[in-house]
Amino acid sequence: MSKRVLLATEKAFAAVAVKGIESIFADAKYELVKLENYKSKADFLGAVKGVDALIIRSDEVDKEVLEAADSLKIVVRAGAGTDNIKVDIAKEKGVVAMNTPGQNSNAVAELVFGMMVYIARGQFNGKSGTELQGKKLGIHAYGNVGRLVAKIAKGFGMEVFAFDTSAEKIEDMKKDNVHIVKDIVELYKTCDYVSLHIPKTKETTKSINYGLLSLMPAGATLINTARVEVICEESLLRIMSERKDFRYATDVMPEAHDKFKEFGDRYYATPKKMGAQTEEANINAGLAAARQIVDFFEKGDVRFKVN
Repeated sequence: MSKRVLLATEKAFAAVAVKGIESIFADAKYELVKLENYKSKADFLGAVKGVDALIIRSDEVDKEVLEAADSLKIVVRAGAGTDNIKVDIAKEKGVVAMNTPGQNSNAVAELVFGMMVYIARGQFNGKSGTELQGKKLGIHAYGNVGRLVAKIAKGFGMEVFAFDTSAEKIEDMKKDNVHIVKDIVELYKTCDYVSLHIPKTKETTKSINYGLLSLMPAGATLINTARVEVICEESLLRIMSERKDFRYATDVMPEAHDKFKEFGDRYYATPKKMGAQTEEANINAGLAAARQIVDFFEKGDVRFKVN
């Protein structure tokens, strides 16, 4: 029997990505159902009934969705983070949850530097800004994105430092010839810029706190393309109030956005999360998600399972 796949994207993929997804499932003789730019959760709940597989972006797959999805075998998040999927509940229901690691990485890494240049130049306010060349960049977590950030930073002539607890990532740092920082305190104490690439977990939630931020040198900038929850907003507001030299640029709008706006050109937040918003990333992640679903059903491939 043909498999039925739902593409549920509140923020739709680029048209070229959708065409590629359609082609992959047509070749596999799977039925593809599209729910794009939907406006209500009720639409989502109705659409998941009777589907074998689900592709999402930042859409929430919570308990209610998983209970409505009465035939679901696999859900793939087209992107790296999976905190928008209740992976434990999915596991209880026998649903495999996957992500598509690395497919959006270059888009996010390039955004880091777009924001760094923008805030270093005072958001192009006509006044003299600063250059990135010669500055120290700290990369907090050296995964797919962090590694690309290091590569681009060298092109800017920055001195690159990195921290990660994974032995595998430390080996990557050695290969890439970046300064290996063994203590997170040292990273923040040393670097003019720190770029966050940590996932949202119980341990990382609000872990970027006053103690760490207060260590950063004069003229410091924090760049966040990770998750809003990893920042202790009270601490960051305090630092920016106390230090007129501290700057923050983020791709995940803070809950206290209106308060942060008071800091003028020392603060910038993208109106919507833009990390993966390139045609190339859309195509890479969307096609990877579709291929993973076909490989799961046809070959039993669970390489990217996260639960």
